[in-house]
Amino acid sequence: MSGIPHDHYEPKSNAEKWLDSRLPIVGLLYGTLMIPTPKNLNWMWIWGIVLTFCLALQIITGIILVMHYTPHVDMAFASIEHIMRNVNGGHFIRYLHMNGASLFFFAVYMHIFRGLYYGSYKAPREITWIIGMLIYLLMMGAGFMGYVLPWGQMSFWGATVITGLFGAIPLVGEPIQTLLLGGPAVDNATLNRFFSLHYLLPFVIAGLVILHIWAFHTTGNNNPTGVDVRRTSKEDVKKDTLPFWPYFVMKDLFALAVIMVVFFAIVGFMPNFLGHPDNYIEANALATPAHIVPEWYFLPFYAILRAFTGDVWVVQIASFITGGIVDAKLFGVLAMFGAIAVMALAPWLDTSSVRSGKYRPQFKWWFALLVIDFLVLMWCGAQPAEGIYGIIALIASTYWFGYFLVLLPLLGVIEKPLPTPATIEEDFNAHYGKGGSNSSDAK
Repeated sequence: MSGIPHDHYEPKSNAEKWLDSRLPIVGLLYGTLMIPTPKNLNWMWIWGIVLTFCLALQIITGIILVMHYTPHVDMAFASIEHIMRNVNGGHFIRYLHMNGASLFFFAVYMHIFRGLYYGSYKAPREITWIIGMLIYLLMMGAGFMGYVLPWGQMSFWGATVITGLFGAIPLVGEPIQTLLLGGPAVDNATLNRFFSLHYLLPFVIAGLVILHIWAFHTTGNNNPTGVDVRRTSKEDVKKDTLPFWPYFVMKDLFALAVIMVVFFAIVGFMPNFLGHPDNYIEANALATPAHIVPEWYFLPFYAILRAFTGDVWVVQIASFITGGIVDAKLFGVLAMFGAIAVMALAPWLDTSSVRSGKYRPQFKWWFALLVIDFLVLMWCGAQPAEGIYGIIALIASTYWFGYFLVLLPLLGVIEKPLPTPATIEEDFNAHYGKGGSNSSDAK
């Protein structure tokens, strides 16, 4: 890790020296496994290994499924049924892939909100945060395109609704929409495009994940206190950190095992719990479902999209100022992508000098409300876009933007943070006692 004194890999045998001088792969693995890691990391730091597992699972199961899938509108649905009924273990592989996507997004939301609470986006980790948000956007793209592939009713109409949003963008919207669809409407060309991109994006995500890991290995890992590891000497580093192997690897593997018990219980006993029954009906362009909803992990942003109707005064003002260019549909699209953009801008919107929310009394309450707000948006996204649900979604959307654009900059000015520990060692000793620290150092 850049700037942190620690032991580096030194090849001993002639074979090790020969390999290291030509391909320093052993040194790279050593540096990754033995990286000094803050010893006070709590259980919210386990989601990295869960996300790595999910990515590997999605790629492996996806490759197997693609061997039996036919990307054609006349055969796609039948090929899915073939996988489920005729391929050995096909139903299990498909259910792993389906529910693996849900676990992937659950873990990424836990990972993001942990980062938001503990200030993992603050300097010098801004690039790490931005790369993480890019990964999240690509995950959303891959998840949406994957949802279309079964060619069920919800797949078809979800694709019709979402791709139709691009048409609301002035000047470039219609060409982008036509490029995505491959024609005037969702059809075979659309399915082929989505299939190709769905297959490609996980490998792009894998590349960005490597950059993400490289970035925080360069800057150092954040921790619950937000206090940096001391860089004065190797002795001070050892007082603040432990090697990633074996301590945190074992901790992560234990957490992964616990999560896997729950995951495989869902896959085995309730694999369709998070799915929609309409997607087991073959796509029919002449029969519109009563209520079109995306997968659960898109629901918060789907709710924001639908919240800004023509009756909302902000939309009316925007439409008046722009001469009707920004109508309700375009405003909703901008709001949906803007809700993700404000998260990406958190490193520059948060003006507090304290990194961790643990030492920010007022911030804690507003952040807790943000988490509740996210869940409310998710619930609203699953409800019909009418009546009280639209009002609740609008209020929740307003708070989402207000948190990032108003509260984060304001709290940094008016809030008086609590004293933070001088070192990670001090925080560790306060929780586990000096004996625990000494015993860890002795190991």
